[in-house]
Amino acid sequence: MRHRFHKMHGLGNDFVVFDAREQALAMTPTRARAIADRHTGVGCDQLIVIEPSDAATARMRIFNNDGSEVEACGNATRCVASLLGGQPTIETLGGILVSELTAGGASVDMGAPRFDWNAVPLAYPMDTGALPLAWDGLEPIAPPMALSVGNPHVIFFVPDTDALDLATSGPVVEHDPVFPERINVNVATIESRSRIRLRVWERGAGLTLACGTGACATAVAAIKSGRVDSGVTVALPGGELVIDWQPGGTFRMTGPATHVFTGELDLEAFAP
Repeated sequence: MRHRFHKMHGLGNDFVVFDAREQALAMTPTRARAIADRHTGVGCDQLIVIEPSDAATARMRIFNNDGSEVEACGNATRCVASLLGGQPTIETLGGILVSELTAGGASVDMGAPRFDWNAVPLAYPMDTGALPLAWDGLEPIAPPMALSVGNPHVIFFVPDTDALDLATSGPVVEHDPVFPERINVNVATIESRSRIRLRVWERGAGLTLACGTGACATAVAAIKSGRVDSGVTVALPGGELVIDWQPGGTFRMTGPATHVFTGELDLEAFAP
């Protein structure tokens, strides 16, 4: 049976999106990995399945291009919101997100960040605001910070994010045993009180042009540590997002969502 899909992206972070609210489909890690393959499949950073929800407008399932299912994806949330229309609520493994459409994209209330070591999670208790950890190839100007924004992130504030070999150091940090569920690796440079430059090694996806939750986590960490003000612009290789957060509250991400094309796919042609 053929299933319709949408190819979309948020700042170049690209997705294959299936709307399975009326026509159910069987998605497995193996099948998601095959469809995400850029040589023999459609190709994407993440594969998204929209399903019915009893708690929200719709449920969003997120598969990285290695087939792993994850809790949150900020850029995909904006894309799904633009497909659903109106002011949809979106159920994810990381919680229910509230969104509204903007010109060319969406603004999403991503919930409240969590800083407890076991919420990130880490393998054992430590100060998430100043991790007593170090890795070769990463020389931050202060100890790294860790938090959960629905999925786990570690943030390194560095003099020049573009000077780092993140393709080498990213997977080492991602798979360090101190992060039992692996982790997204963010390297950021503060350019002013209102602007951050950021690159992200995404857990299960690698280097991408943009990571919405990475932008959120980095902005929250920068605001919490007094480096920037709320309403900060986060500049990623694929474009810019604006993140608002006041300590004690939820954080909001605003940015574009782009529909590229619509196609059809025979799922049975891919491994179950």
